Amino acid sequence: MNKQHLRQQYRALRKSLPLPVFRQRCTQLVEQFLQAFDLQSYRYLHLFLPIEKQVELDTFLLIAAIQRRYPDLVLVVPRVIAGTFEMEHFRYEPDKLLVNAWGIPEPNPDVSEAIAVGLLDVVLLPLLVCDEQGNRVGYGKGFYDRFLTQCKPDVLKIGLCLEPPVSHIDDAQPWDVRLDACVTPNATYYFG
Repeated sequence: MNKQHLRQQYRALRKSLPLPVFRQRCTQLVEQFLQAFDLQSYRYLHLFLPIEKQVELDTFLLIAAIQRRYPDLVLVVPRVIAGTFEMEHFRYEPDKLLVNAWGIPEPNPDVSEAIAVGLLDVVLLPLLVCDEQGNRVGYGKGFYDRFLTQCKPDVLKIGLCLEPPVSHIDDAQPWDVRLDACVTPNATYYFG
């Protein structure tokens, strides 16, 4: 299947999840992530804040768990630069978040500490689905494609997905930035 078809299918699948099932999968994914990755040697971890209307993984659960286990790890979250397909990045501080026009929580750039992309050690990516080669399907705007090309070459790219990978994405391109791993509620998948 191609990205457009997968995007439609997995958006519909996610929106059809009953709330108790969604919450259970979020909790299981957090547990799976903490079992799969030891973050002790990292300094900066980038992750997204959930878009509730897209039924995105509740990363606030993950943030709380990471902060308990790794209190010295600096968490970094993005902010979309209005009128562009670019993001800027700030230290996660819950008391300095705003909700933007799309209903997405993001850091207030006037009072938040900016973090240079080159400092990031780990990036946790939102996605609808990925394939067994680490190709990912997001929402199709390319925010993360552009962002990942700015990161250092050895940044660890981990997808967070409520569904297991599909076998193959037909229209994956050689220049697409692949995941190093993907965490789902029931398993962690590693890609070369």
